[in-house]
Order: sequence, then C-alpha cells, then structure tokens
Amino acid sequence: MQKLVRCAIVPVAGLGTRLLPATKSQPKEMLPVARKPIVQYVAEELVANGIEQILFITGRGKTSIENHFDYDPELARLLQAANKQELVEQLHAVELNAKFFYTRQRMQRGLGDAVLCGENFAGEEPFVVALGDSIIGLNASSRAVSRMAELFVARRASCVLAVEEVPPEETAHYGIVEPAEPDGDVFRVANLVEKPPPARAPSNLAIAGRYIFSPLIFDMIRRVQPDARGEIQLTDAIQLMCEEGRRVLALKLPPGEKRYDIGNFPSYFETFVEFALADPDYGPGLRAALERMLVRMPPRS
Repeated sequence: MQKLVRCAIVPVAGLGTRLLPATKSQPKEMLPVARKPIVQYVAEELVANGIEQILFITGRGKTSIENHFDYDPELARLLQAANKQELVEQLHAVELNAKFFYTRQRMQRGLGDAVLCGENFAGEEPFVVALGDSIIGLNASSRAVSRMAELFVARRASCVLAVEEVPPEETAHYGIVEPAEPDGDVFRVANLVEKPPPARAPSNLAIAGRYIFSPLIFDMIRRVQPDARGEIQLTDAIQLMCEEGRRVLALKLPPGEKRYDIGNFPSYFETFVEFALADPDYGPGLRAALERMLVRMPPRS
C-alpha cells in the first residue's frame, strides 16, 4: 500500500535565545534529553510514522545537526577496535532508515518563511512539518503523525494540525485554534490566533508542533504580510486557508502523547528529568538520588 505522507520538513533555524548561554555555540535542538539530543527524538518519531525523507531547515551554526545524522567511520572503527559493542549499537541507532536533506534559512524571518524554504523539496505532495524543539510522547512514542495522515486523506483536508490543551494563562506562548464544532477529538478549525493573551484567546487548544499540509500552503505563505518583527507567521498562512473555506482540521493529542516543548529552561529541566527517570538502566538510581537530594535541601522561602 502506498504511504499516505512520505516527507517531512523540520525547521531548526531558530536562535534559541531563551536557552542562552547553553545555546551560544550549539543548536538548542542538539541539547541532550536523557541519552539523546532533542532532534533525534523528533527524527525517530517521524521515521516510526512512515516518513522516508526529512529536510532540516537550518541556519548559521547548525552544522552539528548534520554531523549527528551523518555516518562517522572513524568513530565506528575506534569503538570496534576497543570492543565496545554496546556503544557501536547505540551509534547505529542514530542511522535511521530515512534520507536526510538540509537547506538554510538565510535570514531569521519566522516559521512561515522557514517552511517556504522547503517548497522544492515537497513538490506536489502533502508533507509533515515537525518543529525540531518539540517531542511528542515520552521517548517520542507517538502515532499522532500517522493518525493525522489518515485524517488528511480521508477528509480531503488542506491542513491537519495536532493540538493540545494548555492552561488558559499560557495561551500567550502558542498559536491557539478556535474550533468550528463544540467538542470532539477531531474538529474543523474556524480561526487561529498567534500567541493571544488569555482574555483574547478563542480556546485553550494550542498547536502542538506537528502539521500536515497540502502544497497550497506555500501560496498562502507568500501572501502573508510580515508582523511587527518582520517575521512571516505560519499561523497567519493557515488562517488564510480558514478564511478561504479550505478544510483545516485539528486532531487533539491524547493524554499519553504529551507534547514536550523544549523552548525554555523550566520545560527543558522537567523534560530531561522525566525522560531520565524513564530510562530502564539509570532511572531507578536517579529516582533514589533525587529523593535523597530533596530530603537534604531546605525548603525555599
């Protein structure tokens, strides 16, 4: 059976300023979460959901992402010579069954502009957009992209969004959707608002870093006017789809497929600890160490 969606665009060109100084000389997408860098979880999730080709939209200072997914024969040879078979197997785990491509967003002009950089790569096929700093599900154990692809084809959609419920006071950090229907885990989207304050948010359903688009999105992005910061917002392009009556659908993530948005230190710290605690080898020891530390630490006033 022909795969529903075969290619994905992963924007990783952002500067990661909210994670400085950790991101001064390395991409935020390469920060480790437990044993792996963030971007490896994203790639593993995509491949597990049938994606065969992945285009990373990079920027200046992002070559370590390319190096990470490249084969390193010298490192492999050294590990083999040292008879470190377990490490050799971990090295092979990075070599996912997909083809990787890279292009640069030459200027920081927003997520919409980054996606537009992948137009020639996507061609005339539908494609996934997966944000490179967002992991879906513990250890990326999510089938959301597969369900989105099935929905995209079955409902002949122009766009399918993954959404999640967020606390109302946090709507100013996300793109928020307004459902056209009152309830349900799958619904048509009436409107979108980029980072609205709680008083202006149409719901508490935030776009969760996964999208499927028809090639129509590229024309919509070209029609979007830059915002006050000179950026082209992807949500504005999706909003144009809604205004023109295109079928924009949302799929609500179930509780077991939580989004880990690693864009700030509190979220990064929590994600690292949760993933590390779930490690089958080191998690139990870490849990015991944390319990000892919490007993010794005096409460903060």
